Amino acid sequence: MANTVLTSFDTWKQFLHDRVQAAESIGISEEQVSKLAYKIGDFLAANIDPENVQDRLLKDLWSVADTSEQKTLAKLMVKLVSDGKK
Repeated sequence: MANTVLTSFDTWKQFLHDRVQAAESIGISEEQVSKLAYKIGDFLAANIDPENVQDRLLKDLWSVADTSEQKTLAKLMVKLVSDGKK
């Protein structure tokens, strides 16, 4: 198994935190960040096999959620990494 940012949930959260911070530093709005997080979540759920139990849970939740709920999950992930809970 290749070592990627998706291998460890903590590594993924740190990666996402860094990207959210970078987006905010160049003036991208919280709404735009959440929209992008939704698109990334949709891509990951459709194309990537989770490498840890936390990502498996997120993929399972994503698969049973409707679009509104998926957008909420994406916003929650952004909130998780933005509130200093890396």
